[in-house]
Amino acid sequence: MAFRGVDYLLIDSQLSGQELLVRQAARRFVDERVQPLMRDCFRDGRFPKELIPEIAEMGFLGANLSGYGCAGMSNVEYGLVMQEIERADSGLRSFVSVQGALVMYPIHAYGSDEQKHKWLPLLQSGQAVGCFGLTEPDFGSNPAGMRTRAVRDGAGWILNGEKTWITNGSVADVAIVWARAEEGIRGFLVERGTPGFTASDIHGKLSMRASVTSSLSLSDCRVPDSAMLPGAKGLKGPLSCLSQARYGIGWGVIGAAMDCYETARSYVTLRKQFDDKPLASHQMVQEKLAEMITEITKAQLLALHCGRLKDAGKLDPAHISMLKRNNVSIALDCARLSRDLLGANGIMDEYPIMRHLCNLETVKTYEGTDHIHALVIGERVTGIAAYK
Repeated sequence: MAFRGVDYLLIDSQLSGQELLVRQAARRFVDERVQPLMRDCFRDGRFPKELIPEIAEMGFLGANLSGYGCAGMSNVEYGLVMQEIERADSGLRSFVSVQGALVMYPIHAYGSDEQKHKWLPLLQSGQAVGCFGLTEPDFGSNPAGMRTRAVRDGAGWILNGEKTWITNGSVADVAIVWARAEEGIRGFLVERGTPGFTASDIHGKLSMRASVTSSLSLSDCRVPDSAMLPGAKGLKGPLSCLSQARYGIGWGVIGAAMDCYETARSYVTLRKQFDDKPLASHQMVQEKLAEMITEITKAQLLALHCGRLKDAGKLDPAHISMLKRNNVSIALDCARLSRDLLGANGIMDEYPIMRHLCNLETVKTYEGTDHIHALVIGERVTGIAAYK
C-alpha cells in the first residue's frame, strides 16, 4: 500500500516542487521495491545487495555531490531521500549513507584528481562499494586515541591496526582507512585484495540485521603513496565526513518514526475492543498518538531548517549534533509508544515496529552517541569542553 505521508503542520508547503518530486520518486521506489523485502532481510540477516543497481540508477548514491555522475541534489532533497529509505529500514539507509557521506564525500573533498576520476563514477553507479574505517575495538567515541599506524616505507606506506563496527566492510571494494602517521592522522584508500588487509563479518546482531557490519584487520598492509587522501590532515578530515553522515541520519530516522506512527495509527483505528469500539476512541490511546505526531512534527521542522542552513553554507557541526541527538531520541520514543499501542502484536515481525526499534538502538549509538552529542551541544552553549 502506498505511504500517504505524515504532515500534521503542512510542512510540505515549505518544500519546492523539485523537492516534492524527489521525495515522491524515493517514496514510490521504497513502497514498490524496498518495503516488500525488508522483513525477510531482517529475519534472515541478509543485506539486499540486489537493490544496489536500482538505488544507484535513482541517483541516491552520493546524491548531494556534484560531478562524476552524481545527482547534485540539494541537501534538503538528499535529506528527504534518506527519510524515505529509512522508512523502510535503517540498515539500508546506513548503506546509502556510508557510500555517499563516508566514502564518496572524503574522496570528493580530499582526494586527488586521479582518486576522484577512478572511484567516484564507480561508487556512484554502484559498480563499487566502499566502507569507512575509523572506529577501533578500544576507541569509538574517542577517535583521537586510535592505534592504527601508518609508517612511510620508500614510495609507500605500511598500515597496521584494527577497525570494527564497519558498515559494508566485507563487501567493500575500497576502504577509507584512517591511521596515525608521524605528521598526524591521515586517510588511505585500501583496495580489496591488498595483501595484509582482511575483513570479517560481525555475527549475532539483534539490530541492523539487514546491514553488513564487519571488522577490518591491517597487518603490514602496504599501499602506494597515491593511496593517501592528500587533502585530509588531522582529525578534521574524518570528523567532517561524520558530520555529513550525521546530517543524513537526522533526516533518516524521521522516516522510521513515521512508519511506526502510521502503523500504530492505522492499527488502533481498525482494532476494536471494549464494547466493539476502536482502540483509537480511548483517551490514553489518543494521548500517545498526539505525543508521537507532535514530536515527529518538531523533528521535521528541525531537519528542514538544518537542511536550509546546510544549503546556505551555514550549518555547523554543533547544529548537526542537536539534529541527530533529538531526532534519534524521538524516533525511539515513537517506536516504543507504537509497540505499546499494538499490544502483543507489536513484537511480531508482521509489523515493522520491533525492527525499527532494534535498529534505532544502534542508530542512537553510532556516528556519535547520544552522550557525545549532548557534550557537543554543551560546549557550544557554555564555551567549555567537558569531554574528559
